[in-house]
Amino acid sequence: MTYERAGRTGLEYHPCRYDNSRILFRGPGRQLHGEYIAFLGGTEIYGRFVRDPVPVLVEKSINRTCINFGTPNAGLDVYLNEPAVLHAAEEAAVTVLQVMGASNMSNRFYSVHPRRNDRFLKASRSLQELYSEVDFTDFNFNRHMLQSLQDLSAERFEIVKEELRNAWLARMRQLLVSLRGRAVLLWFAEHAPEDCDIANDQDPMFVNRAMVEAIRPQAADVIEVVASITALERRTEGMVFAETDRLAVEELMGPMAHQEAAAAIAPRLSRLLDESQR
Repeated sequence: MTYERAGRTGLEYHPCRYDNSRILFRGPGRQLHGEYIAFLGGTEIYGRFVRDPVPVLVEKSINRTCINFGTPNAGLDVYLNEPAVLHAAEEAAVTVLQVMGASNMSNRFYSVHPRRNDRFLKASRSLQELYSEVDFTDFNFNRHMLQSLQDLSAERFEIVKEELRNAWLARMRQLLVSLRGRAVLLWFAEHAPEDCDIANDQDPMFVNRAMVEAIRPQAADVIEVVASITALERRTEGMVFAETDRLAVEELMGPMAHQEAAAAIAPRLSRLLDESQR
C-alpha cells in the first residue's frame, strides 16, 4: 500500500466556524446563501486524512455547492445542540445526513460531551445501579465504557443497548422533523445494516436495518454505500498521514471508499434537486 507522507502539520483542514457555532468544521469556509447542499455526519464525512472527502467529490460531480459540516466522532447531539448549524441545515436545498452510531449521545444511562460526543462524562444513577460493581470514573470514552460493560455482563448490556437504540430513534426523528423532509440518509460503512449486530463495536454502533427502516418515511431518500473489498484493502492509498497515525488511519475509510460513496450519492442528489425545481 502507498500513502502520501504528511508534513509537520499533516493534512491542512482549514478549520472554520459558521455563524456563532462553537464547533470548528473542515474548511475552507463557505458562504451560507444561495442554493447549497449540507453534509452532516461523523469522521467519514469530515474526511480525516483524506484530501477530497465525499462532500468535495459530490460538489465536483454535480457542480453544486456542498458544505461539509462533518465532525470527527460526532453523534446526533452535535447537531441538535448547535442552533447555528441546525439552522444552516434547515436552509439547505438538501441535507445529506450520515447515519451515525447510537453510542455517542446522551441518554438515560449516561451523558456525553455536547460537542465531542465520543467523550463519556457521567453515568446516571440507573446505570450505576445496573452495574453496581463498576467504577465509572475509570472511563473517558464511550466506546471503552460500553465494551467493558458488555464484557462484564452481556445480559445486562442488552438493557443498555435497547436504551441507546430507543434514544437514537427519538433523536433522529427530532432531527428529521427539523429538516422538513429534505434530508437524504446516508449509510456509509464497511458493512450493510443487516450485519451490524455481528459486532457491536462496528460503526455505526448498534444501528440495524429495522432502525433505518423506521425513520425512512421521514427522509427524502436513503442511500446505502458499503465500501467494496478493494476499497478496504487499499484504504491507505492516497491518504495523507504521518507514520505515527497509521493505526488510526487503518480504521478509517480511504479515498477509494469516498469515491464510491460520491458516485452513489451524486446522481440521487441531482435527481432530487431537479424534481424540486419542477
